[in-house]
Amino acid sequence: MSTRNLDKLLHPASVAIIGASDRAGAVGTTVYRNVLAGNFHGPAWPVNLRHASVAGQKAHRTVADLPAAPDLAVICTPPATVPGLVAELGAIGTRAAIVITAVPLARPEGRELTAAMLAAARPHCLRILGPNCVGLLVPGLGLNASFAHVGAKPGRLAFVSQSGALTTAMLDYANRTGAGFSHFISLGNSADVDFGDLLDALGSDAGTRAILLYMEAATSARKFMSAARAAARNKPVIVVKSGRSAAAAAAAASHTGALAGSDQVYDAAFRRAGMLRVGTTRALFDAAAALGRIAGVDGDRLMVLSNGGGPGVMAIDALVAGGGRPAVLSAESLAALDALLPATWSRANPVDIIGDAPAERYAAALRVLGQDAGADAILLIHAPTAIVPDREIAAACAPALASKRKPVLACWMAGDDQHRRALSEAMGGPPSFETPEEAVAGFLQLANYRRNQQQLLEVPPSLPEHFEPDRAAAGEIVARALAGGGGLLTEPEAKRLLAAYCIPVIETEYAPDRASLPAIARRLGFPLALKIASPDVSHKSDVGGVALDLESEVQLLAAADAMRARLLALLPDARPGGFSVQRMARRPGAQELILGAAVDPTFGPVLLFGQGGTAVETIADRALALPPLNVALARELIGRTRVYRLLAGARGHAPARLDEIELALVKLSQLVTDLPEVVELDINPLLVGPEGVVALDARVRIERAQRPGDARLAIRPYPKELEEEAAFEGGRILLRPIRPEDRRAHEAFLSRIEPDDMHARFFRAVRELPPSEIARYTQIDYDREMAFVAVQPRAGDGGDILGVARAHADPNNQSADFAIIVRSDLKGRGLGDILLGKLIRYCRARGTGRLVGQVFAENSRMLGLAHDLGFRRGDCRDGIVDLVLELQAAGDRAN
Repeated sequence: MSTRNLDKLLHPASVAIIGASDRAGAVGTTVYRNVLAGNFHGPAWPVNLRHASVAGQKAHRTVADLPAAPDLAVICTPPATVPGLVAELGAIGTRAAIVITAVPLARPEGRELTAAMLAAARPHCLRILGPNCVGLLVPGLGLNASFAHVGAKPGRLAFVSQSGALTTAMLDYANRTGAGFSHFISLGNSADVDFGDLLDALGSDAGTRAILLYMEAATSARKFMSAARAAARNKPVIVVKSGRSAAAAAAAASHTGALAGSDQVYDAAFRRAGMLRVGTTRALFDAAAALGRIAGVDGDRLMVLSNGGGPGVMAIDALVAGGGRPAVLSAESLAALDALLPATWSRANPVDIIGDAPAERYAAALRVLGQDAGADAILLIHAPTAIVPDREIAAACAPALASKRKPVLACWMAGDDQHRRALSEAMGGPPSFETPEEAVAGFLQLANYRRNQQQLLEVPPSLPEHFEPDRAAAGEIVARALAGGGGLLTEPEAKRLLAAYCIPVIETEYAPDRASLPAIARRLGFPLALKIASPDVSHKSDVGGVALDLESEVQLLAAADAMRARLLALLPDARPGGFSVQRMARRPGAQELILGAAVDPTFGPVLLFGQGGTAVETIADRALALPPLNVALARELIGRTRVYRLLAGARGHAPARLDEIELALVKLSQLVTDLPEVVELDINPLLVGPEGVVALDARVRIERAQRPGDARLAIRPYPKELEEEAAFEGGRILLRPIRPEDRRAHEAFLSRIEPDDMHARFFRAVRELPPSEIARYTQIDYDREMAFVAVQPRAGDGGDILGVARAHADPNNQSADFAIIVRSDLKGRGLGDILLGKLIRYCRARGTGRLVGQVFAENSRMLGLAHDLGFRRGDCRDGIVDLVLELQAAGDRAN
């Protein structure tokens, strides 16, 4: 992961166009003319081996002939020349290049050229956009280094696309609608610079307000997720992804495995990263406009105000279909509207103020609805009439909107885009849409964005109960399976694996043949369930391989004979195997659920929750999430399914133990985190009722791990291996990474920091931190940031936090900013030395180049500690001293 030298790509001071030409139809001709037409702020040098001038400008024969090393080079020459040119550019000091040249990756020679190009760039850390891309536009610099047919207007949106054809089409649309850009980027083959790199760079770019992505496929999942989560904390990241059609794994042994590689996994990834996914390229701009004009909505309850019944009903229909909720008018709002509106008004949502409504009726109704606590936002729909001009209505509504009591969206059902924009601006700038359906879609985007942002900044509670998995027992089961070549575990083996992770299972035994059934039945007791255990049968009910409520030995043996006969008739080549026998679980009114796990080829392990039973594929009520999960994330996953309403007690159902389901999901998440050999897993059904949960059936497939440990996870889990004890004042304290559930302990810790110490840490006067900022400090991305807390253990909770040391590395891991703070009553007692020493050891082991920090010049205690630990003092500016500690030997650092 690296943003090194991307400033030369995104903000170049000089450009060279290699292969610039006057030849009609040549890519180099178009690119150079676009650069000239854009009035680039710096020098733009053409390079042409055969001609002394191009487009009337002096040309240079070779890279070596350039008057200076360009920040950015644009290569438009044949594929075979690219590696050599990259080497020449790197040698003279160029650090970024756009390779527009098409390199055929589908053929061996294309892959070889790409490898040679990257090898030539690597010694110089020269960054490459492309190959096979349209190019790059930076309108604020007047730079159009592309072969697009039109330019872009300056603005604060960044657009990044994997499709060259879509790049040019989006430029057309943006110019029609007046959208402006900080950057417009075509990725091409992403041989070097990819989505993760650009999300890191644009996420911290002050000139970019929102980032728009067109994605066909992600690569380097952890890099992408880490960068996306970091960028989404700073600004909206909105994505449209092609390929929504199913791409299920053909040979999956489980229901969950069939979803590996599907588009639903991308949904889960985008949600977890705090991004907003939209369905169309046009919706990218609509969502960006809405998020730019509305700070956010608090929920999914929408109030619709309309001057006609039909459009209002259309809006409500679209809202319900999209998963939103119509707001319910309060008694106070009903009374106020009764006094304002004609007797024939709708007296419900949608609020129909009748087609002859004068301008003041709109404004008065808006004022009432703006105070209704039951609505999270208002949609104002206006169908034009000859009674009142549109502009009068817009002007009358503007004062009501100025109060900012509640977000308002507008739908002007007439006129062109320019007319709508003018009316929207006259009202103070609420997002404006052409149809009720588009307006509702815009509202749902706002609601979904808020939900995803909440998930990104989730501050979960502690686990409702502690569980310690039996990793040794689980490891033995996996090892035995691998010794036998891997594949599906028997049902009893699968259940022992679940039991090792404290997931309740029904008692089950394996019968290798018919003769062993009676003895097992006597041990378990009737009634029993019998299941076929052929290794060639994934879904037992498909071959009549399940018999329930067997009350006697006679019934048991007859069921075994019948299912063996059915198996041979339906699948003559199947290996008979044996039988699984289990005690019947009688739980009237219980719900059947499915919990699952599989390995996605891009994002690694993915978890599934939904309605289970034999109709799991038919009903398709399921939701996916990426591990690791905590209780809050598990609750959100459950809440995205239809069965959740039944579990919560709807329609006469007794409420299920939702806490037990949440905990089962957390335990399953831990299982797949710990055991990379588990490549597919289904618990179906997981029976749940008021008594709790129990797994009735389980299917697990084991394979040798392709990537060990947590490297295969898209999101790095809590690094428990970094926990250690330390001696402090005659006792023992625990040094560990900070956890999301430390929120309350962190608040209590900060309450014991004196104002002067808070000022020394945050460089500003701080009374207390808002909840959102505490969430940012406790909910960290362990892949790029680390915070160690010193904890005084205490029975019953996580203990007291005594101090915190924090480091945040740049994406290159060349440098990390550090900060440290200890409780004011513990200063000068050695705790800072312990914490900072832990942080230094961690950063050095991680390969971080240096630790840097800033300290007030009068903070003698901190300066002394830094000196003792080997930091050198740098410049002192405005009373602030720079501190630097080199962590790696000079020869070990990357260029």
